Amino acid sequence: MPMKILISGGGTGGHIFPALSIANAVKRRYPDAQILFVGALGRMEMERVPAAGYEIIGLPVAGFDRRRLWRNFAVVLKMLRSMRLARKILRNFRPDVAVGVGGYASGPTLKAAQKKGIPTLLQEQNSYAGVTNKLLASRARRICVAYEGMKRFFPKERIVMTGNPLRGRFAEGADPAARKAEALAYFGLEADKPVVLVVGGSLGTRTLNNMMKANVERITAEGRLQVIWQTGKFYEREMTEFMQGRSSEGIWRGAFIDRMDLAYAAADVVVGRSGAGTVSELCLIGKPAIFVPSPNVAEDHQTKNALALVEKGAALLVRDGEAVSGLFPVVEALLADPERMRRMAANIRVLGIADSAERIVDEIVAVVSTK
Repeated sequence: MPMKILISGGGTGGHIFPALSIANAVKRRYPDAQILFVGALGRMEMERVPAAGYEIIGLPVAGFDRRRLWRNFAVVLKMLRSMRLARKILRNFRPDVAVGVGGYASGPTLKAAQKKGIPTLLQEQNSYAGVTNKLLASRARRICVAYEGMKRFFPKERIVMTGNPLRGRFAEGADPAARKAEALAYFGLEADKPVVLVVGGSLGTRTLNNMMKANVERITAEGRLQVIWQTGKFYEREMTEFMQGRSSEGIWRGAFIDRMDLAYAAADVVVGRSGAGTVSELCLIGKPAIFVPSPNVAEDHQTKNALALVEKGAALLVRDGEAVSGLFPVVEALLADPERMRRMAANIRVLGIADSAERIVDEIVAVVSTK
């Protein structure tokens, strides 16, 4: 009888990409497995998951408003409705295991599964565990993590180090020199100048865009380095208007990078936020990184993600409030120190786990076999 797996969570790419990677790994190993996603209505998983070929059901769930507490009456009602719908989904689908990847929907779904005696597995992407996973951990069979020291959040005996599943393979086994040449040609860049990748997510990051605005004329006038600059869709028009009448020599600029594998291959240094997915990708490709953690995330987890690498000599950190004026000098100093770049690349590469999704599938199968 085909294995049935329910995967719940989402809200951001940091939750959705791992969820889809897990599902794809299951399908590679067990083509007849039945997979059902449960997400939150109105969130990005309701588009991304069907686009990847999987069925998804949305719950009317929302996060708590910590600043306007009076609005949480509606949130509680949505949570109760979501719990009822989650129980109905479980009755109809009857999964062998429920996998939670964090995000609004995973709370009611995994809680309902645990109450029905359905084994659950959690996947925690960050170095500082999310609230939902912490609440679900006591009854979870396995907790798959990407960082050391997670026993301060979860029962030690249930923790398994798997790393974070990634959205792509990043040309495993490709010749680095040939790959870089292909990447430089793709972005229209020269081979004799260093390349800095500035990426702030699909929507964009105001801080990094403002940093580029403050330095773009210097970059083009001096011509000492090149930049691949992802502005993000939210800032595309603003950055296009800013660049009108200005030189873009040595700068590739776009709202979104379709070939992130080639962007990483071209880059000598990567500048970006320190979300779990980005950190895991950089560990796998082994590129020197300068992180600018977002100050607008729950429990400041991006700073904690970055510090976990900084403490191992694998990355640098620049605070968001200092980045517009202070980040570019850090980039220049790093490019001027090839030995430090080499050490950072070696240190970050040690932390990468290439087969994370396969390791999680191993744990799913172990949970199902012992239920």
